[in-house]
Amino acid sequence: MKKIILPVDFSDSSNKLVDYAINFAKDVNAEIHLIHVAATDIGFVIGDMGFQYFPEVEENEIKYELKELNKLQERIISNGVSCSHILKQGIAGDTILEFADEKAGDYIVVGSHGRSGVYDVFIGSLTKEITKKSKIPVLVVPCHDEE
Repeated sequence: MKKIILPVDFSDSSNKLVDYAINFAKDVNAEIHLIHVAATDIGFVIGDMGFQYFPEVEENEIKYELKELNKLQERIISNGVSCSHILKQGIAGDTILEFADEKAGDYIVVGSHGRSGVYDVFIGSLTKEITKKSKIPVLVVPCHDEE
């Protein structure tokens, strides 16, 4: 069975991306491996006292992100596609590519937000980084709203 690596950020475009990945997985007989990369600086605040760290902020954010991953996983499975998920902290591009290597992924499915004609904005800097560095095929799905 083939393996699709599906990075998600819980933005509005994630739903369109998940729908595409489900259909693609059915077409190529693949399972989906969701990954969400959380920021490494969750819980840090800069104020009058300098840097402060609030572990409860980080803990609450991680709990929320895991809950969202669980919802996406349930949705994918309810559509007849095998799915697992993982939440990692790190630099998004590197972490996604390392995960694709670990899982021996066959495809990475990412979204473009399509807001401007400028390449970095149109494709997105993370998508651009993944397409440049990936050793496996990357499918870029337009996720912008149709006008």
